[in-house]
Amino acid sequence: MSLTEKINADIKAAMLAKEKEKLAALRDIKAKLLLEATSGSGSEVSEETEKKIVLKLHKQRIDSYNLYVEQGRDDLAADEKFQADIIEAYLPKMLSEEEIRTEVQNKIAAVGATGPQDMGKVMGPLSKELAGKADGKVISGLVKEELGKL
Repeated sequence: MSLTEKINADIKAAMLAKEKEKLAALRDIKAKLLLEATSGSGSEVSEETEKKIVLKLHKQRIDSYNLYVEQGRDDLAADEKFQADIIEAYLPKMLSEEEIRTEVQNKIAAVGATGPQDMGKVMGPLSKELAGKADGKVISGLVKEELGKL
């Protein structure tokens, strides 16, 4: 079952259960997937693109949540947090920090990086490999840390 089919089934279930907040989050995911499907050359959205879209939506919700908390808007923050939790269920399994660190160390060894000046050599291929599996900020921080040790 593709992500789009799963979203459609969950939308039907949420409609039957009259869960308005959950329905809003699911419809947002579906809208972004449909937009991507109609904007490209084909009508199919690849699994990798689906993951990127869901990850982006989740990140947007978390950023909004943090902003609302900073500004003391607990009512809006609660809505964003709820929607982020719904979207999180559709995210691929994220790598732990230790798994990311191992990947970073392997990539540093593979490209022969010798210090912080080689950050671009490591980040480019690593970002592509770990797309949808890890947050870019975490990857970047660990690469800086590991290159600083050299």
